[in-house]
Amino acid sequence: MSTSEAHRAYKASRDQLLALRGQHVRAVEEFRWPDLGERFNWAVDWFDAVARDNADNDRPALVIVDEDGSATERTFGELSRASDRLAAWFAARGVRKGHRVLLMLGNQVELWETMLAIMKLGAVIMPTTTALGPADLTDRITRGEPRHVVCNAADTGKFADVPGDYRRFSVGPAAGWQDLREAAALPATPVEHPGTAPGDPLLLYFTSGTTTRPKLVEHTQVSYPAGHLTTMYWLGLWPGDVHLNISSPGWAKHAWSCFFAPWIAEATIFVYNYVRFDPAALLHQLREREVSTFCAPPTVWRMLINADLGDRPAHLREVIGAGEPLNPEVIDRVRAAWGLTLRDGFGQTETTAQVGNTPEAEVKPGSMGRPLPGVPVVLVDPSSGLVVTGPGEGEICLDLARRPLTLMTGYLADEVRTAEAMAGGFYHTGDVASIDEAGYLTYIGRTDDVFKASDYKISPFELESVLIEHPAVAEAAVVPAPDPVRLAVPKAYIGLAPGHEPTKETALSILRYARENLAPYQRVRRLEFADLPKTISGKIRRVELRARELDPATEWRDDQFPDLAR
Repeated sequence: MSTSEAHRAYKASRDQLLALRGQHVRAVEEFRWPDLGERFNWAVDWFDAVARDNADNDRPALVIVDEDGSATERTFGELSRASDRLAAWFAARGVRKGHRVLLMLGNQVELWETMLAIMKLGAVIMPTTTALGPADLTDRITRGEPRHVVCNAADTGKFADVPGDYRRFSVGPAAGWQDLREAAALPATPVEHPGTAPGDPLLLYFTSGTTTRPKLVEHTQVSYPAGHLTTMYWLGLWPGDVHLNISSPGWAKHAWSCFFAPWIAEATIFVYNYVRFDPAALLHQLREREVSTFCAPPTVWRMLINADLGDRPAHLREVIGAGEPLNPEVIDRVRAAWGLTLRDGFGQTETTAQVGNTPEAEVKPGSMGRPLPGVPVVLVDPSSGLVVTGPGEGEICLDLARRPLTLMTGYLADEVRTAEAMAGGFYHTGDVASIDEAGYLTYIGRTDDVFKASDYKISPFELESVLIEHPAVAEAAVVPAPDPVRLAVPKAYIGLAPGHEPTKETALSILRYARENLAPYQRVRRLEFADLPKTISGKIRRVELRARELDPATEWRDDQFPDLAR
């Protein structure tokens, strides 16, 4: 299949989903993944074709604004030409098809240019967060075995003692490193198609490691580049949109919403860089830059609603939460302020979006939506291994008999973990949900996080959703605490909102609120104020909190308060 044929097939599937906006059931029934033939390269077959053929290719593809108000803008055409120059520069220095390239850059134009250039050579991108230090980098290079490293000149020192035989490329001059900015002097000659097959590797992502050492996930030339067609559908993106997503480079969600999905839709990616989060400044950017679609993790949404949301930004049409489940209170507060329904969904580094509340579809309180087009989501009963065929609960899985294009190849060099994830004819997410008669899924928690207390099953997420409604609570994480009578009882670790102190009175107020708003069997019986441990990507590490329960802790118990002891 030629480049033009692959482009037409890809565009037809994209346009089909755009035409089915607001028709979730039809989209699921009718959507089919594109047949991309024997070779496909998203940067050449899609991005470059859009840059060449679109009459509007001189509108911004990427806008980056810094805290001081300075802005960097690039059109589709400019990024196409810059990545051609950079690909030629890399090729002259030994970067070849199939080589792995560790890419550690922040939200700067070179990140997008470098990703496109590496793709055009058929090399494999290993995205890495700039927050890593030498020890983590040593682990990633030892396991990922990159042939090349790209980072900012200021970060080159982190690699001084990191072993490995890899070429060193920097943004800016650094001793012993080659400055990729030299590529700007080259002619912008279009890169030849590298001949990559759909199943060839493209991306290697380290997971965030909430419960175990980070796994290394391998994606192909199509699993993310074409798989994010349905992510585009979930986000509600449209050609000409301005899309703002809050996530850090190096993690999969950045590729989801700051690279593939917006450019699949031919939308503008807007990035706001800041050192310290400022709700008022972010809200100003939403208005000033005429953002139409906005995606942020629940932590950001909680900070925004605790500030003054003000009136709805005039151009804002879609608001989305991602990364962790959204609590109902957050959804209600955004709707009350802006008249927009904050939608969430579910996906993993190992996949693209799997489940979502899609634009214009009914949103049920607490539900993360329904399976997305092209993604065969099922719930599997852990005890029987059988698919749940009606209302009930089970582990969120993908049916491998209808293996979706969106699924990873596997965990690199880890056959045991790959086999465990693909056991029994299903890809196992490790997350538990319930399903209702209409097919809506409601998140319960990680299989490792759900526990029993007095023989009742406890979903930490349900309890946490109630706790954060209390004005003193900014963040909450619920884990089982050992109990001689009940085996385990729910214990809440609380991060306090500004203006509240970790006092006995605060503990009593939170415990009383939980008692009044939770079922008796869900009663939070212990509480501890703490800074919640998190992964580098910002996800709460409940595994560390569970481990704390093996040692004595400073905590408040409900039996310390006479009016709660009944």
